[in-house]
Amino acid sequence: MKFQFTIMFGLVTAIPMYAGGEQKINDIMLPQITVDATKANADTFDTSDSATEGTVNAKQIANRPLLRPAEVLETVPGLIVTQHSGDGKANQYFLRGFSLDHGTDFYTTLEDMPINLPTHAHGQGYSDLNFLIPELISDIKYKKGPYYASEGDFASTGSASIGYVDSLPYGISSVTVGSFGDRRVLNADSYDVAGGKLLYALEYFHNDGPWTHPERYERFNGVVSYAKNDGHNSYKISAMAYKGDWDATNQVPLRAINDGTIDRYGSLDPSDGGNTHRYSLSAKLTHYGDDATTTASAYIIDYGLDLFSNFTYYMNNPTQGDQFEQKDSRTISGANIAQVRIKKIFDMDSIESYGLAVRNDFINGVGLYNTQNRNALSTVSYNKVNETSVGLYYQNELTLADKVRVIGGIREDLYRFDVTNYTNPTSSGVKTAAITSPKLNFIFGPWEKTELFINSGYGFHSNDARGVMASSTAATPLVKTIGAEVGVQTRAIQGLQSSLALWMMDSDSELVFAGDSGTTEATGPSRRIGVEWANYWTPFPWCIIDADFTLSQAHYRNPAQEGGAYVPEAMEKTVSIGAEITDYKNYFGGARLRYFGSRALIEDNSIRSEPSTLVNLKVGRHLGKNFDLSLDVLNLFNVQSYDIEYYYASQLKNESASVNDYMVHPGEPRSVRFTLTYKY
Repeated sequence: MKFQFTIMFGLVTAIPMYAGGEQKINDIMLPQITVDATKANADTFDTSDSATEGTVNAKQIANRPLLRPAEVLETVPGLIVTQHSGDGKANQYFLRGFSLDHGTDFYTTLEDMPINLPTHAHGQGYSDLNFLIPELISDIKYKKGPYYASEGDFASTGSASIGYVDSLPYGISSVTVGSFGDRRVLNADSYDVAGGKLLYALEYFHNDGPWTHPERYERFNGVVSYAKNDGHNSYKISAMAYKGDWDATNQVPLRAINDGTIDRYGSLDPSDGGNTHRYSLSAKLTHYGDDATTTASAYIIDYGLDLFSNFTYYMNNPTQGDQFEQKDSRTISGANIAQVRIKKIFDMDSIESYGLAVRNDFINGVGLYNTQNRNALSTVSYNKVNETSVGLYYQNELTLADKVRVIGGIREDLYRFDVTNYTNPTSSGVKTAAITSPKLNFIFGPWEKTELFINSGYGFHSNDARGVMASSTAATPLVKTIGAEVGVQTRAIQGLQSSLALWMMDSDSELVFAGDSGTTEATGPSRRIGVEWANYWTPFPWCIIDADFTLSQAHYRNPAQEGGAYVPEAMEKTVSIGAEITDYKNYFGGARLRYFGSRALIEDNSIRSEPSTLVNLKVGRHLGKNFDLSLDVLNLFNVQSYDIEYYYASQLKNESASVNDYMVHPGEPRSVRFTLTYKY
């Protein structure tokens, strides 16, 4: 008997494989459905739990031109990644009618470690992915909507689970040079050690960007892991270290560019910038039993950020300026245990899954300070926070008939917020909160390799513990969301996977960007509706073509209370079209077009952003057996667009009063990167 990884009704597991390729567990005989490296294998049909979940493999990422590491998440249909500051800071994310700020409402993990940070100095759910090494990514499993019992905080719009490879087929040494002082060196390899795989990777990156005041972003990155699998048990231990330093050109008022105060890539406060680090140790153990797969993982992370920003310039302090420092220092620890079990219930096939997740964020200091040229002037707030969460879930998938499955689940989350506020002791204290999130999904089919999905569920996101304990206007600890979706997914046309989904989501509260503090503030309840159409086509074994289209609308449910119906910054239209060549006559590469539509910047929709269209290109050639040479051209047509647009009040040094204006962060002009890779 041998073991093979398979997909069973959307769950990845490993079960015994019998003669003929079928699997048998508790007398339930299942057809063989092998995970295929090209995702859309015309000869198999991989069932899913919704029309908007999927897996991105390493081959799809390898030939994708990337400006920043976090752009690997743009492989998730409809997700947009931008930046409003220096590249060492977490990116801006947009999905399903949401401006997710730096990660709120989209949950991301790497090797089962959470990336989103609650009660963060710069924004709730802050998700910094700058430490990713794309060459190590094995896959990205994504889900959309609050329909999955295994997903808790921050997962209302969706989630992405990123995995790193256990080993490499060969060692990699690569050197990249490019425009604006772009330099990158990467070395990675793996070895057979004691029956397992020892892997390491070291990366150095430097970039100045097109900015008048050079960014001088430096990234030091390292990964070491050891993995072993004997067919019955597998385990992996990983250590990661990342450190980044940068100067930042933040968003600036459009009037300052138009009147010549600064040029397009100029700065109004060159002392903005920051530094950050993330050091982690994690372990994961999986046991493959005869009728169940059990997984346990644990992690500990040391994290810090020191960020200097100025978004209003001289509006609050006409003499010394409005720069402020946000400081965050914490230790994150946690553990997860989950099991998937195959059984019979009343003669119906059943797949049970249940799990427990425990997390603690010991925030040794989260502070906000008024500064000038990175020198402290005064303390606005300083807190110590101990935030603990426990999540427990149960889910059961029943096959009611040959073409009908139902998945019911429930999740319970308990939070404890312990805040010591040194600047306002009346906002200190301890508070607990709990929330229950039921889920219900129906799957019909397949008929002619086509399935119909009806998904629904409750979700939530936690609020900043400092706001929860505020003595004046305490925020709701756990904000409820509810979503529903009707979708269809088909592979009826050979080589083409296509999905169409109509979805809606209600949220009890919005988090909207606040320019004067550089963070988000809670507003009223909202409703979003949207449609998504995603296509993935492999016309030839060496060619991948994808095309995604999304439309969404985000409105407040009490527009009179909010000053208008529109949720500021909420995305409305996106288009993403790409083609990749994996290996054709020694050539490889890819081209991508991304359209990011106009969106309302204030509640009455009278001020809107400009749409943008970007095209990126990658071309490469294998030079013999061991060398590859590639060229990335980013912003191929040198389009002048904005990575981000806001609309709020600011005051320049020569102005006597504040002015409402567009606040823009220009997208980078055309740039090129040459990479030479040696495989050994």
